[in-house]
Amino acid sequence: VQLVESGGGLVQPGGSLRLSCATSGFSFSSYAMSWYRQAPGKERALVARISSAGGPSDYADFVKGRFTISRDNAKNTVYLQMNSLKPEDTAVYYCNARRTFPVRDYWGQGTQVTVSS
Repeated sequence: VQLVESGGGLVQPGGSLRLSCATSGFSFSSYAMSWYRQAPGKERALVARISSAGGPSDYADFVKGRFTISRDNAKNTVYLQMNSLKPEDTAVYYCNARRTFPVRDYWGQGTQVTVSS
């Protein structure tokens, strides 16, 4: 099983980034996919989640209206479009795949996002 995040980097406040998480080794279309983030000294927090079928998505209040999660089941990839970035969005962003029956939970290695002028 592999989840490989990419697209992180340094961006100025107000800028945009698009994160990608390319996956392999499991049945991607059967898993809910999520993005989490962890800032230094803070706990890992859910950013956004999308169902296996790409239906309704959930967002943390601190990113609503700015971030959009999407998935391409043909490419086994999930995306996070991040707009209007703020310095407080600085964190390592992790991709997560989760299935309930049977329980499976996979994580990527993370990609650093730094928002700074």
